[in-house]
Amino acid sequence: MENNEKNIVFPKWSVFAFIIVLVVVIIVLISGSNSNLDDKKDDTSFDNNYYNENDDSTIYDDNEIIQEDESSSFDDNQNSENQLDSSGQNTDIDNNSNQGTNAGVNNINNNSDQNINSESQNDNSTNITASQKNALDEAKNYLRVLPFSKDGLIEQLKYEGYSNSDAVYAVDHCGANWNEQALKSAKNYLNTMAFSYNGLIEQLEYEGYTSDQAKYGVDNSGANWNEQAVLKAKSYLDIMSFSREQLISQLEYEGFTHGQAVYGVTANGL
Repeated sequence: MENNEKNIVFPKWSVFAFIIVLVVVIIVLISGSNSNLDDKKDDTSFDNNYYNENDDSTIYDDNEIIQEDESSSFDDNQNSENQLDSSGQNTDIDNNSNQGTNAGVNNINNNSDQNINSESQNDNSTNITASQKNALDEAKNYLRVLPFSKDGLIEQLKYEGYSNSDAVYAVDHCGANWNEQALKSAKNYLNTMAFSYNGLIEQLEYEGYTSDQAKYGVDNSGANWNEQAVLKAKSYLDIMSFSREQLISQLEYEGFTHGQAVYGVTANGL
């Protein structure tokens, strides 16, 4: 059987055109796959950025939470300090209040004691009799004019007609310092006449002062006993005549020492 089929023959340019088209298609396919890959990479990077932003916001939120916690703890500390300060102030106020209360109580007690003392003094002053009051006034009047011993003032008030009890009451309450009264008496005697040391003590004791009071008055009188011997010798020579030895003996009798007597007599020219 005869082969009637014809061989199909493609022109050469068609083969080249086919190859070119095929290459173009391959290139398009490759470029499309690359673009898809890039898009996926962009999407991936976008997602990563999104997650990073979320992470940053999470960190920011955490920082805010930490800051809030710190501010809360700071507020708590301030509140604690304020509470401590207020408690301390309250304690100080309580202490001050207690001190003020105690001071007030002490003042009240002191005032009460003072009032009681003044009331007792008023009671004592209001309980005296009229005669006692008069005797007391009389004793104070005497002490304004002349010095007196305690016994001497009692005797003077009794001489004025007051009873012994009224005179004793007045002298006990007149407020006199008997040592000072003895000193005043000693000076008064020395201003009127000459005395030896021992003679002036005896004179004060005669006036009613105790031995200690008389000694205090004479010791503090400031007298120069040699000069007192001179004055005493002169007073004797003014009224009578004396030999040297007689005048020395007289001055010794008056209480001057031998040396004071010799000094006094010699000073008067004997």
